Amino acid sequence: MREEQVYIKNNELLIEGLLNKSSEDKGVVICHPHSLMGGSMHNNVVQAIQEAFAAEKYSTLRFNFRGVGASTGIYDEGRGEQEDIYAACKYLQSIGISKITFAGYSFGSWVGSKIIERADHPFAAAIFISPPISYFDFDFTKLTNRIDLIICGNNDQFCNIAVLKKQIESLNSDLIIIPYTDHFYIEKESEIINILHSSLNNEKN
Repeated sequence: MREEQVYIKNNELLIEGLLNKSSEDKGVVICHPHSLMGGSMHNNVVQAIQEAFAAEKYSTLRFNFRGVGASTGIYDEGRGEQEDIYAACKYLQSIGISKITFAGYSFGSWVGSKIIERADHPFAAAIFISPPISYFDFDFTKLTNRIDLIICGNNDQFCNIAVLKKQIESLNSDLIIIPYTDHFYIEKESEIINILHSSLNNEKN
């Protein structure tokens, strides 16, 4: 099924998104990299995540944070962006999606982490791709048993692998490292898709 453009009401803002309704009850909210560094829902990694989940018959919703593309508002240093994620979740719930996975790449994973560390977060599962721990402060002590999978390249400029391994020791999360890969995954999109296919199929078994 092809994606359709949607506009999601978020208080006084409108959030631009692309929806693929492949499932009646399970879906994924996909969050893009830094809004001020060219990040958008059309990013190559965001697209790879969308393709992988759609192939596994998940409804997918990728969207532009406030101030990006046709989303109204301005960049809010991760604060208002959390409200954008909540609005995306509420939209999926309004069309019957009750089991929602979070998938965030780079800045998107950091914004999502601030929601997931709360006891009442709305996600059934969570995936981080290249959490930028060298750029933003992640409080992994609040994320134990809340992140199912982390994907990172071994040459990631914003996610030092040695530091990441140390920080997530107590998370009970799977970590998959893609060799010869930096933060941007150019020509590595198929590897992300394959990893996600494998992970999602393991969940079914």
